[in-house]
Amino acid sequence: MAEVPRLVIAAPSSGAGKTTVATGLMAALAGKGFTVSPHKVGPDYIDPGYHALAAGRPGRNLDPWLVGERLIGPLFAHGAAGADIAVIEGVMGLFDGATPTDPADSAAAGDLASTAHVARLLDAPVVLVVDVSGQGRSVAALVHGFMSYDTRVRVGGVILNRVGSPRHERICREALAETGIQVFGAIPRTGVVATPSRHLGLIPPAERSAEAVTAVSGMGELVASTCDLEALVRLARTASPLAGAAWSPYEAVGGTPAGTDHVVAVAGGKAFTFGYAEQAELIEAAGGTVVTFDPLTDERLPVGTRALLLPGGFPEVYAADLSANQPLRREVAAFDGPVAAECAGLLYLCRELDGRPMCGVLDATAAMTDRLTLGYRSAVAVRDSVLTREGERYQGHEFHRTRIVTSAASGPLYRWRGGADGYGGPSLAASYLHLHWAGSPRLAARLVSRAA
Repeated sequence: MAEVPRLVIAAPSSGAGKTTVATGLMAALAGKGFTVSPHKVGPDYIDPGYHALAAGRPGRNLDPWLVGERLIGPLFAHGAAGADIAVIEGVMGLFDGATPTDPADSAAAGDLASTAHVARLLDAPVVLVVDVSGQGRSVAALVHGFMSYDTRVRVGGVILNRVGSPRHERICREALAETGIQVFGAIPRTGVVATPSRHLGLIPPAERSAEAVTAVSGMGELVASTCDLEALVRLARTASPLAGAAWSPYEAVGGTPAGTDHVVAVAGGKAFTFGYAEQAELIEAAGGTVVTFDPLTDERLPVGTRALLLPGGFPEVYAADLSANQPLRREVAAFDGPVAAECAGLLYLCRELDGRPMCGVLDATAAMTDRLTLGYRSAVAVRDSVLTREGERYQGHEFHRTRIVTSAASGPLYRWRGGADGYGGPSLAASYLHLHWAGSPRLAARLVSRAA
């Protein structure tokens, strides 16, 4: 299936510098002439945007919770086709995975959907990024513990981050050498590249444009000047070939030919940046034609629009501008075709967002809160909709700081242990739940079918 050399960039915990190192490594390798395939463990939408800037290819997610572990290898092979090397950024700490909300849900036990889980599924060597600020020789004990905790995970070495001085680096290197742990690089504490954040993490690169390009370039220069790229490539080449065929969007939707005039208009631009690359591929494989529009600037839906897809993003940041685009809001409100919306799309369909008029498709208002709602959801559809059928189970993810107030009685679209969410009908599916359509390709087939 895939003989692409590959590396997983992991860490003992969040905040160690994984994104800077992974993105910088992608950019540095691309600068050396490698065709780099970028990947991210977990449901993150923002890091893959930086990865795409660094590698010049779509950033793709690998999440066993959302798509099932059997698809991780095939999805990796699909995304890495034609690449010289793949770099996979981990999530949280190496062994941190999905936490079950239901004690009876044994499928979420252990390290499901962790970086270690994905590394095992891909038989990929791991490089640990270790924040050594505040420690010296103890780094060797820390790394030794990670290497011995699960011997099915092959930790090939470390990159030291936030090194205070040449003496500090020497102390760390000598301690690691005593235990046979290879050091692939040492990044000084002063080697910081600006990546500004806000309430849901890093600001997406689509919102930063030139600044994001500069930041990624800086990450590449930092990694190239402090890490042994040749040694990292040699380690990546120790990954074994993966058996089986690459994932195919056409096979996933039943081999339906593409090229119809069923235009599926997908919201994009700065306010709607959350989406998985495979979603558009599945829509087109099912016979749809994906056309992107920007609700901030476009006053009309794309010509020939037969279905509307409103993905996640940050409409709360751009509420005033979205509200000011009255021609498009009116057109969305009057649209009588199928509509699928996730999170940001849900907010855009409400009557109001933070007191500003939105499209009014839903008899509901939305507002920012101080509370972060975050986590995996094993949801069951409790009604039919344009996407779902009653009784179907979906593995999803929730990630927002807003809340919905509904003035009209309306049953939810999904239920899960401790929660319920969403609106559904013959032409509508709208909820906070983010789904990876590669795990449920019938969603694309149904949307395109209703657009016919």
